[in-house]
Amino acid sequence: MAVTAYLVRHGQTYMNLYNKVQGWIDSPLTSKGIQDAQDAGERLSKISFDAAFTSDSGRAIETGRQILKKNPNGINIITYQFPELREQFHGYFEGENLEQMWQFVGEQVQITNEAGVLDNFGLERARDLIAKADLYNNAEDNKRFWDRLDRGFDRIRENTKDDEVILIVSHGMTIRSIVDRYAPELDQGQAAKNGSITKLRILPETIEVEYYNKLDSDV
Repeated sequence: MAVTAYLVRHGQTYMNLYNKVQGWIDSPLTSKGIQDAQDAGERLSKISFDAAFTSDSGRAIETGRQILKKNPNGINIITYQFPELREQFHGYFEGENLEQMWQFVGEQVQITNEAGVLDNFGLERARDLIAKADLYNNAEDNKRFWDRLDRGFDRIRENTKDDEVILIVSHGMTIRSIVDRYAPELDQGQAAKNGSITKLRILPETIEVEYYNKLDSDV
């Protein structure tokens, strides 16, 4: 079994605009975010999707809706909303200033900025550092994050057939984490951009990444 997936990051939200930590916490798309979604829809308008999958976050649901509005068959495409496709959960830090979170988290390793922590420790270790710094012990560590996301891909496999083509709408660091795990050579050192497209092949036991974080029309 092999399923082709066009994986899109949701459009810009107000929390993105204000540089706030946004994982499970949600906020609406800005006018630019709606345009991000519509632009992605234009780039994908000639793709004949068999199904669509989004996280259950409102920003992902609305982005998926805007994308399918641009598709000639969009009204007939079944859309699934899976909580397993959410962004990572930052616990106590949700809604806080992003730079302040990294200052707090980075104190553990004497590096107090996001780029420094990620460059020196990688995405997976950084998740463990966030979880360790969370005063309420609610933030996802790396194992909990991947256990959840793996369940999400298993649910996608259960709801698709061989050679189908699907849309997935998820989140910036989740998308980068997929690329970092399955095709680290394609990791560009940054989260997927709002409205960008990443192309996957979902196989029974693994995932292949064809490209990452594209904003041009060559999809």
